[in-house]
Amino acid sequence: MTKGDIINIVAEGTGLTKMETSAVVDGFLATVGYALQTGDSVTIRGFGSFRTVKRNERVSRNPKTGKVMHVPERTSPVFKASSDLKRLVNNNVSFE
Repeated sequence: MTKGDIINIVAEGTGLTKMETSAVVDGFLATVGYALQTGDSVTIRGFGSFRTVKRNERVSRNPKTGKVMHVPERTSPVFKASSDLKRLVNNNVSFE
């Protein structure tokens, strides 16, 4: 499913236009991105949570060439699914 598919489904379900729905989805994604960028976490009850984790620097090897490479420290976004979402995926229960 793509972002466009999500916009179409939400627009049909809410009666909003696709332009309005697109603005809402874009605003949501921008807000989550901004929160993660500033170090905050985002929790959506019944769905999951977004947060960032710090990955330490390390030495790695290029599998194609075998050359040793230095991978710098970085921050990565992480999503953890809620137990409700896990049940939905595994048991085909309705999502509400």
